[in-house]
Amino acid sequence: MTLTTKLTALTFGATLVAGAAVAEDSLTYAGSGGGLAQVMKGVFDDPFTAETGVTVNALATSDRASALKAMQVAGKVTWDVAELNPIEYATASLSGWLEPLDWAAMDPDGVLPAEAKLEDAGIAATFSTIMAVRTDKLPEGKQMTSWADFWDVETFPGGRALQNQPIDNLEFALLADGVAPADIYTVLATEEGQDRAFAKLDEIKPHVTAWWTAGAQPVQMLSDGEVAYTSAWNGRITKLAEEGVPVEINWNGGGIKASYVAIVKGSEKAELGQQYISYMMTDPERAAQFASMVPYPGMVNGLYDHLPAEKGAMMPTHPDNVSGQFVTDAVFWGMHLGELKERWEDWIFE
Repeated sequence: MTLTTKLTALTFGATLVAGAAVAEDSLTYAGSGGGLAQVMKGVFDDPFTAETGVTVNALATSDRASALKAMQVAGKVTWDVAELNPIEYATASLSGWLEPLDWAAMDPDGVLPAEAKLEDAGIAATFSTIMAVRTDKLPEGKQMTSWADFWDVETFPGGRALQNQPIDNLEFALLADGVAPADIYTVLATEEGQDRAFAKLDEIKPHVTAWWTAGAQPVQMLSDGEVAYTSAWNGRITKLAEEGVPVEINWNGGGIKASYVAIVKGSEKAELGQQYISYMMTDPERAAQFASMVPYPGMVNGLYDHLPAEKGAMMPTHPDNVSGQFVTDAVFWGMHLGELKERWEDWIFE
């Protein structure tokens, strides 16, 4: 730790202590409610209150993008920190409805990777869209290890399924065509890159026997043997494997999706909001406690030192799984979803 970060840490820590001395303040958190809110109360909210004296008022909310817009238009902000899905985050960020975050103060020890620290939000939880493989359908002695293999129908015959949407599939197509994960969105931001992705999709389209629209569908198709290879959400495939179906996850080329936390523009408690987000994201032991109860892990370094190895190995941010994946760029999709969805719908019916 550098002298600067040490000083920053001391300053931030002193702020927390000062908050404890006040012991009268509160913070409003707009989340999803339900079981997730109960887990957050036990892991984050109550311990945060015990340490700082700041009460967390957790609200069960939906359609947070519309609510944020209404607050900004009315000039009356009633939330301090909000949980946001990727499209909500992209909408809010592009519209300027979020406060900038001071990561030097929030993560003085640098325990979070750069990908988790956005200018106006943090990535607090994740899941991944991965390739799921029926191992008993593989040719003898072969392993499907990449999206290039998924496209290779001669070496790997068998039915395939993909989700019926441009998000993920355009990225998978570029990976199959040799684009590095780090370059996906640079390529996809160009007209040539979009043409390249759709041209690659043209190759696999005749071999896709089903375009799924709900997360349960690829699970059922794999279980029934209707398809041998498909995209799917990682948590569902983990459960399918636990039920004894011969399936495995190929993490290489998976698309990590984020649940974001951000401070609402105009909140009068932005500093408390930063403390709460830091508390939520930067303690690996606390993050592991959350991930052991809800299989949507954060990204803090050291999280997997506090989880059983077998459980951690099935999560998208595990060190053995994360390196070959890409983080789905919510802002890119916020800017381009309309045009690419329209092109996708034309393409799928061709």
